[in-house]
Amino acid sequence: MTTIELRASIVIGSGSLSFELIRSLVERLPAMITPRWVGVLAQPIAIDDVLDYLVAAKDIPRTASRIYEIGGPDRVSYGDLMREYARQRGLRRVMISVPVLTPRLSSLWLRIVTPIYAEVGRKLIDSICHPTCVEDDSALRDFAIRPLGVRDAIARALQNEDRELAETRWSDALSAAPPKPSWGGQRLGNRLVDSRTATVDVPLDRAFAPIRRIGGAAGWYAFDGLWQLRGLLDLLIGGVGLRRGRRDPERLHVGDALDWWRVEAYEPDARLRLVAEMKLPGRAWLEFTVEPFEGGTRIRQTATFDPAGLAGLAYLYGVYPLHALVFRGMIRELARRAR
Repeated sequence: MTTIELRASIVIGSGSLSFELIRSLVERLPAMITPRWVGVLAQPIAIDDVLDYLVAAKDIPRTASRIYEIGGPDRVSYGDLMREYARQRGLRRVMISVPVLTPRLSSLWLRIVTPIYAEVGRKLIDSICHPTCVEDDSALRDFAIRPLGVRDAIARALQNEDRELAETRWSDALSAAPPKPSWGGQRLGNRLVDSRTATVDVPLDRAFAPIRRIGGAAGWYAFDGLWQLRGLLDLLIGGVGLRRGRRDPERLHVGDALDWWRVEAYEPDARLRLVAEMKLPGRAWLEFTVEPFEGGTRIRQTATFDPAGLAGLAYLYGVYPLHALVFRGMIRELARRAR
């Protein structure tokens, strides 16, 4: 039996250990003291290109087992990848290289900064003291695939995350992986999600009616004083505040302004997703869905925040007690009005 083995250096995409490690360090540390191994060269490849290679490999004629080294066109270091990720996320990062941090010391430091990836990250650090660049270019000769460069690969990874987030059915995602109690919400990639549900014994259209009317003169159904205060603070720092209201008290369309939100997706009697246009150290969405459930309707309210660096995390964790209070009150009031 013959086999084809594909060997890759750093894979750029959600879920890749190397990419998640880079993301965690850049998002959390405005300044980094970097050891010598951060300058070791690698040849990253986008996860989409890896999948293309895997699919194409089944059509490669096999008279003997083969090993193919696959990689993108750019030879860069982990430091270069951190700088490019920071640039695309709009973050300023200072990196100071020192020769004294050994892989062992680096792994201990990693445990403090990114505890989620510390255990496997230590093994990764132990392995990246040597360059991992393509030395045999036979993959370029035998496959028609031309991988993306580093800049495009990172941009594609971030775009894919946005698309996957927009398409996620939270009822499925959260039931498949029950949320663990967490300050700030459940972490999904770089994002933190606060998702709450209520069940009502009414049809879908009645359950969706208060969602359709939310905002503007109707308010936000819970702690409107806090919403007004946040709107005032947003105006003071140059944001839109709550002054825009809404175009129509009953009807919504994609693209409509809704106080400091904008309608990003709308399906009548099914789904409303809003994207925040207030001043924030990151990006935020608020989504409402209704679906049949045990003879009635389940209302789901999901708030998602994508923090930009340490300032975004500090903001999220600092205001989370108020957010939790407001979101808990909102879902209760949505259910009450639906009934």
